[in-house]
Amino acid sequence: MSGSSLSVQGLTKRFEAGTVNEKLALDHLDLEVSAGQFVTVLGSNGSGKSTLFNTILGRILPDSGSILLGEEDITRQKDYRRALNMSCLYQNPLRGTAPTMTLEENLALAYTRKASKSFFAVNRRDNAYFRDLLATLNMGLEDRMKTKMGLLSGGQRQAASLLMATVAQPKLLLLDEHTAALDPGAAEKVMEVTEEIVIRNQITTLMITHDMDYALSVGSRTIMLDMGRVVLDLSGEERENMTPGALAELFYARSRRKRNG
Repeated sequence: MSGSSLSVQGLTKRFEAGTVNEKLALDHLDLEVSAGQFVTVLGSNGSGKSTLFNTILGRILPDSGSILLGEEDITRQKDYRRALNMSCLYQNPLRGTAPTMTLEENLALAYTRKASKSFFAVNRRDNAYFRDLLATLNMGLEDRMKTKMGLLSGGQRQAASLLMATVAQPKLLLLDEHTAALDPGAAEKVMEVTEEIVIRNQITTLMITHDMDYALSVGSRTIMLDMGRVVLDLSGEERENMTPGALAELFYARSRRKRNG
């Protein structure tokens, strides 16, 4: 198993504290994710989803609370050190990649985190491994190893970016609406590949989505954020019996109740 448990305890973050623009983005948020678990994350704009991700990634330091990856406290750890154990994939297929470098070079760059401390530590065996990985996508990318990333289609870039994010077998994978910018066909294919890779490698995963169908059909657990806290946590039979419409109604009802009281 490559994934590690994630423990978020009492995480709080205010922006522009003490001003008229003060915003409480995370409000003593608690979240426990088991090793290898795939969790989908829902929430309206401003609910705290992006702040949670950026705090886990180390791009934002919390005002209080703690973040543990496995047994390691990473709350104040530098972001470049966290990058050795976690990966993030974004909505923009080109974000986090080098468009003017080839697909092979991008994969080699991502792989160096696992293979070696030296730059582009890739050999023929690694190259063959990359081709085998790309072949599993069934998108013809194994024949485009020398193609620049910027010349691939959006779906191909995002699929390749997914491999880059997981080729070094991270302990934690964060997916930030990584299919939202793709056409429906490409989005469906990338989501299928995502599930296959995550399940096969048992990578602990959090995936932000606004798609209610994906929220309930992907992974094994769904959480909702509102006003910086987890307001809904579904798994097991309760999640299986939930419909997208009922999920939306439940979320709005709980959000209103929380705001009013």
